[in-house]
Amino acid sequence: MNKCLKHICSRLSFFILLFLPFKSIAQFKYTQLVWADEFNHNGLPDTSLWNYDVGVGCPQNCGWGNNELQYYTQQRKENARVENGQLIIEAHKENFESSAYTSARIITRGKKHWTYGRFEVKAKLPVGVGLWPAIWMLPANSTYGNWPNSGEIDIMEFVGYVPDSIYATIHTGAFNHMRGTQKGKNILLKDLANAFHIYGVEWTSDSISFYVDSVKFHEFKNDKSGYASWPFDKEFYFLLNVAVGGNWGGKKGVDNQVFPQRMEIDYVRVYQ
Repeated sequence: MNKCLKHICSRLSFFILLFLPFKSIAQFKYTQLVWADEFNHNGLPDTSLWNYDVGVGCPQNCGWGNNELQYYTQQRKENARVENGQLIIEAHKENFESSAYTSARIITRGKKHWTYGRFEVKAKLPVGVGLWPAIWMLPANSTYGNWPNSGEIDIMEFVGYVPDSIYATIHTGAFNHMRGTQKGKNILLKDLANAFHIYGVEWTSDSISFYVDSVKFHEFKNDKSGYASWPFDKEFYFLLNVAVGGNWGGKKGVDNQVFPQRMEIDYVRVYQ
């Protein structure tokens, strides 16, 4: 190769590298592990760490829910269990109580709550139209009023009819989906059902940043205007669940041929 051609190739390689998408690995503020579940036992989830939400949501019981179809069970190994070092939350197509599906929603409410920190969950997601797994946080007390006024942090949401994306969203009194003002973003990932990824947030008094595998893809900043936009100065707790159907998850129906389906969780960790 002559000198001129070598020079052209060198310059071309430089510009290709320059314009390739660049993803920076985060430098986290919170590094001290203060709480974790590594799921190093077999059986039901550890009751010293986790509680359950039980039953159905709206329209039957409008304390919670988004017109989902599943019945959330309690201490039922078919729906929530620990095996081979992982938490399994599994949805089934079966008649149970008033529902045609069962699943589980485990929570740290009443066990452990936090204000600020880094929250991480390593998980592999279910597959199939109608599935709606989520890793998220809600306020321990509704200090600023009922939802959405006291806030919601959706670390990871996935809807089965969009199999290559996960979503991170913030809901507050000022920013929520009822107004169409919710603050969220999605990121494309092609192997959600086949590989584990680390879904996390770092929450400070100034911002909430969302990460996948330590790469930040979304940030919500405190605009200092008050609790309507920033109710995130109170204690929040973890929720892990797999919903079936619902206002968003069931938008394209439910494929009954895919069941049972599971979300597998390798660990849950909190740093402060």
